[in-house]
Amino acid sequence: MAHALVRFGLGRKGAEPAPADPTAWLREQIEAPDPIRFPSLPDSAACLTTLREERAMRRENPPAASTRVRDLLRAETSAQMQAAMATEAPFRERLVWFWGNHFAVSLRHGGVAAVAGAYVREAIRPHVTGRFADMLLAVMRHPAMLIYLDNVGSVGPDSPAGLRMGRGMNENLARECLELHTLGADGGFTQADVTSFARILTGWSIDLQGPEPGFLFRAGAHEPGAQTLLGHRFEEGEAGGRAALAFLATHPATYRYLAGKLATHFIADTPPADAVDRIASRLADTGGDLGAAALAVVAERAAWQPLTKLRTPLDFVVACARALDLREETMPDVHAVLGGLGEPLWMPPLPNGWPDRAADWAAPELLMRRIDWAHAVSGRAAGADPVQFADTTLGPLLRPETRAAMERAGSRRDAITLFLGSPEFQRR
Repeated sequence: MAHALVRFGLGRKGAEPAPADPTAWLREQIEAPDPIRFPSLPDSAACLTTLREERAMRRENPPAASTRVRDLLRAETSAQMQAAMATEAPFRERLVWFWGNHFAVSLRHGGVAAVAGAYVREAIRPHVTGRFADMLLAVMRHPAMLIYLDNVGSVGPDSPAGLRMGRGMNENLARECLELHTLGADGGFTQADVTSFARILTGWSIDLQGPEPGFLFRAGAHEPGAQTLLGHRFEEGEAGGRAALAFLATHPATYRYLAGKLATHFIADTPPADAVDRIASRLADTGGDLGAAALAVVAERAAWQPLTKLRTPLDFVVACARALDLREETMPDVHAVLGGLGEPLWMPPLPNGWPDRAADWAAPELLMRRIDWAHAVSGRAAGADPVQFADTTLGPLLRPETRAAMERAGSRRDAITLFLGSPEFQRR
């Protein structure tokens, strides 16, 4: 059971009872509704309204500019981190993280800050056990992605707006959708396909000024005429874009690419080729059912082999908090903590998101920062004996060497720090 809690979940939460049947526990999380709700957080329309109002204030009176977007981001961060620390469905939450990173957006693009949290709640979370095609469409229509990859101002050169203003299209969204979101870099598309897809996506924009800001298809900015993508013809208009996305979402290369990423995340940095094949086949057989794909990962024998993956900083911080049964408000600023460990929340440097292999997180300096943070947070622990705490958290995964080192530690805090910094706690 300890293996399932770590590999597929977020680590044990305090002394919570361990489920008797790991596979049934994981399946239940996929088949049951998402238990997490965020009733106090605004939707993307309200978030965009806040962004619009703050921008207006900055233009009119810069010294008195509002910080409401920053406050909104702080509330989103706090709510979503607290959900991860407290959830009883950690496998589902890991899937939210996985798909959120697959469809990465970044606060490094200023306008994204207002809608980053809403993006995860609206475009990612509802679809993690649904159809990939539905998630892809939700992502491509969401203001966060349209802003991040600069499609808001993408104008067809021969559209009425393009001819009037002399503006052109932006290929960022089309390129990243093909290379990072669907087919993969080896998916068989060409630069001509990127350009055609960018034409298809012209006019996919947002209305920031309306009473309910959000996605808007600007027909006057859309490139007229049918387009050819990977040998298939798509008619002009928003319907043509939807059809193109549905085509890409169910393409065999997409299923293969997604299967490889799922296997790399949950099984091993270099997963067995036959495991990837079976997960891809499950996606193809179910028309892109992501819940079925997640259960196909669980069914792989390789997923139950010894833990070799290295926890990312986000995974590590949440696992520590769950093991120590901490609440988010008792911890230092999460953005500062994750930034110091190399993975600031919602701030990947590039559209391909954060890396998912041990070598990318195993630099000595980054590992030392983990130990320093573990020492700081260990001071907030209370309750059981350190060795008993380690036994409860990892059970049979606790190595005799770590147990012996903890027993020799000079203080309870040092013993817990040794445990949180141990190889077996760092792995997933």
